[in-house]
Amino acid sequence: MNLLVLTCSFIAGFCIMTIELLGGKILSPYFGGSVYVWGSIITVFMLALSIGYLLGGRLSLNTPNTKKYGIIFVASALTCIPLILFHETISDWVFEMVEDPRYGSLITSMILFFIPTVIMGMIAPYSVRLLVSSTESSGQTAGFLYFVSTLGSALGTLATSFYLVLWFELDSVLWGAVTALFVAGVVSLLFPQREVTH
Repeated sequence: MNLLVLTCSFIAGFCIMTIELLGGKILSPYFGGSVYVWGSIITVFMLALSIGYLLGGRLSLNTPNTKKYGIIFVASALTCIPLILFHETISDWVFEMVEDPRYGSLITSMILFFIPTVIMGMIAPYSVRLLVSSTESSGQTAGFLYFVSTLGSALGTLATSFYLVLWFELDSVLWGAVTALFVAGVVSLLFPQREVTH
């Protein structure tokens, strides 16, 4: 199970940063690429992730297992689909309603990214709970898990900004991230169940 959880954590870290970076490309035609826009995107992602960490930690207290873990991934993938399908429509609507690009970009970011990012934020604490085998090793396990997840985020940042946006259309990259999350979720759902009792 350790390899499964570490791999899924890597994928989650990669996808979170891919979606966050593409958020800038989604909003730039409407609100520009200023520090205000990036400030809005980063604020929404940080807020959503912090709530996700809290919810994921609470969820992990109740008989954690790979089935629930897989459901989190599938839910994160499914909630990203409206982002792909409607980001132009929503951005157009907010752009017409809100003149100030600061608040326009913040509102659009909340509508598009908040819910899927909250769910993706649940993955990290749930991963730790699945991996921890004893209280003595909990710090080392959490540290290694966050190393893997952050490494995924770093590689997702580089891959998306250096290559993927040059090779593929924006929506195609987003669909790739959704597919990766969904596949990780399905594999976790099919993985032999082992409830964590410690």
